[in-house]
Amino acid sequence: MTIQTELTAVQKKLTTIKLKVDNLIAAVEKSNTKVAKAPKAPAKKNAVRVTDTDQVLNIINRSKNGVDTATLMKKTGFDQKKVRNILHRTFKQGKIKRAEKGIYVGVK
Repeated sequence: MTIQTELTAVQKKLTTIKLKVDNLIAAVEKSNTKVAKAPKAPAKKNAVRVTDTDQVLNIINRSKNGVDTATLMKKTGFDQKKVRNILHRTFKQGKIKRAEKGIYVGVK
């Protein structure tokens, strides 16, 4: 054997090894893309938020004789201005009515 034939044989073996390495690299890249895409977690349900207006309306609707602003302030922890604004808005919307001066009841 001459050096030329030996070098040709080595070249063929190196080409074969290179093809195997390329195939391995492609397989690893393919598996990495599968691993990187983790399954999505189920969507979280949004918690139902009770608004400040809902809190005030619930208190008014639960009372039989009506509620005054001082009681609403005590039960909700809201300041007088906020309670009065909520009462004004809900009265205009027709959700509550005045039983007497300063006493509010729910509309049924």
